[in-house]
Amino acid sequence: MDLTELYQEILLDHYRHPRGAARLDHIPQEKTHENPTCGDSIKVEVLRDGAGRIEAVRFDAHGCAISTASASMMSERLKGATAEEAHESAREFIRILRGEREAHALDDWGDLASLKGVIRLPLRVKCATLAWHALLDSLPPS
Repeated sequence: MDLTELYQEILLDHYRHPRGAARLDHIPQEKTHENPTCGDSIKVEVLRDGAGRIEAVRFDAHGCAISTASASMMSERLKGATAEEAHESAREFIRILRGEREAHALDDWGDLASLKGVIRLPLRVKCATLAWHALLDSLPPS
């Protein structure tokens, strides 16, 4: 199996079995982030433990495979992070996907490396970063 096929399998696994997916009916509709280009939408909730670290990132998404998989991978990556670390991860991920950083920077990000191919598809970058923008809005400012 080549790297492209492996990345596709990872992406599809996160889409079909999203980690962190939950119904978030208690979050007001105005907290929903939407991608008007394609109709993807997402709500994000960050749960913290007693020490203030992220215990879980949960999301309620309606969208394509890329946006759902990105949210799933994000929820896994940020477990145990501080709010400051989560802010920095989100900002860095968005910079990488926008092409402001080298794509190989994702090589150490686990499953998120499977989204490197999205960089060449500007309309899909919005799909891949939607959850990360919602995360930034759900965290206290850093």
